[in-house]
Amino acid sequence: MSRLGHRQHAKERHEKVFFAAALVVSGLLVGCNQLTQYTISEQEINQALEKRNNFSKDIGLPGIADAHIVLTNLASQIGREEPNKVTLTGDARLDMNSLFGSQKATMKLKLKALPVFDKEKGAIYLQEMEVVDATVTPEKMQSVLQTLLPYLNQSLRSYFNQRPAYVLREDSSKGEALAKKLAKGIEVKPGEIVIPFTN
Repeated sequence: MSRLGHRQHAKERHEKVFFAAALVVSGLLVGCNQLTQYTISEQEINQALEKRNNFSKDIGLPGIADAHIVLTNLASQIGREEPNKVTLTGDARLDMNSLFGSQKATMKLKLKALPVFDKEKGAIYLQEMEVVDATVTPEKMQSVLQTLLPYLNQSLRSYFNQRPAYVLREDSSKGEALAKKLAKGIEVKPGEIVIPFTN
């Protein structure tokens, strides 16, 4: 092989080694970045809500009626409508017994809550839950719904204050296990909740 050929070969080998080293360094940087925080997506929150939501309450309206409410199909939107807040939509089945007999209705609810992280439990709670919009079918039940809303708000707030929307698990993934150990709080961003780690 000529001297020129040797130089060319050495140059190519040097470039390959440099490229491989660059890949390793970039891989390490990406890895480090991933290990400084853990991100929970809307989809993951929604899956957790689907598993954990068992809201089923009997609400008494003094002197008027007794209502049984079951909340289903909860879905969240994180930090999109309002900074640091989670907006939820859901359906509710309503069974009422009053002096006028039994009545059934379905409700479409829009709720708002503040996500709060409990470091000791490694869990995210949706606190200050409140109904911000509600429609009912049949429409003739709208006045009943308005009477019911303050009691429903109170029940929802109590329920979600006590039950986490998402719990970090040590046996799930490396990132989630680290989040459970090193989390210092949460940051609400559009479409996700970010858990930064302590240094």
